[in-house]
Amino acid sequence: MNPTAELDFCLLIPCYNNKEGLLRSLESVQYTPNRHLILVVDDGSETALTIEMLTLMSHSLPIHLLRLQINSGITAALNAGLEWIQKNISTKYIARLDCDDRCDATRFYAQVQFLDNNPDVGLLGSWCRFRDDATGNSYAFKAPLDDAAIRKAMHFRNVFIHPTVMFRTEVTKRAGLYPNHFPHAEDYGFFWSILQISKGAILDKFLVTCAIRSSGISSQNRKAQLESCAKVISGFGNQPILKVAGLLITKIRGAIPQKVIFLLKRGWSSIIYNNNSKFVK
Repeated sequence: MNPTAELDFCLLIPCYNNKEGLLRSLESVQYTPNRHLILVVDDGSETALTIEMLTLMSHSLPIHLLRLQINSGITAALNAGLEWIQKNISTKYIARLDCDDRCDATRFYAQVQFLDNNPDVGLLGSWCRFRDDATGNSYAFKAPLDDAAIRKAMHFRNVFIHPTVMFRTEVTKRAGLYPNHFPHAEDYGFFWSILQISKGAILDKFLVTCAIRSSGISSQNRKAQLESCAKVISGFGNQPILKVAGLLITKIRGAIPQKVIFLLKRGWSSIIYNNNSKFVK
């Protein structure tokens, strides 16, 4: 690969003690040879990953491995990845994926084409499916598609599922890195930052299957996450009525058991805004 040639995208995948999940994710990546790079950030795994291990098991995908000596958490790993990308390669877009999540064969073609054709959009997500491989249980996640509807919905929740997104490298230079003052909601704050300087969009295609992890988020982390979500809404929300409503709903969510929240997510994901901003099933 010519390091000076501009790539279509760089796929950023953080990994901590999940080699098998990483390999499953890598096997799902399909795109034109020599037009993309996969950056794996090993966040201080107990058994260090090696590039030989990844390329051998992943059919010689174009992979660069960045090793952090100490486990520093996902925000630090993501920011280390973004900084490496900005300093070392030329790429139009940056995509995200997490270990154990899998991409549809058309994902990157569809996202690159959309961003190429819509230069005013800086952040692009897609619909996705959540699946528990252990039980076979799954549900579909849908979200608003156009910028205006996305901005309304962002007052209530993060409608961009992190492993589905692709964003312009240029906007990261203006929006900054993932914020470290929103624990467990760094992506929510990051996406809001991008929306301050560009439009957002979501493709109405199921382009990623996200793993439902049995461990989930702990009760302590869930409390911190909701507190961070409230800070994000307070800091970025710009429609007063929606902002108040979003803060109220976030507070109510904190009083609802996690199992009930999961069931509500499954129900809510079947209701979306269409392009005319009307609710449809």
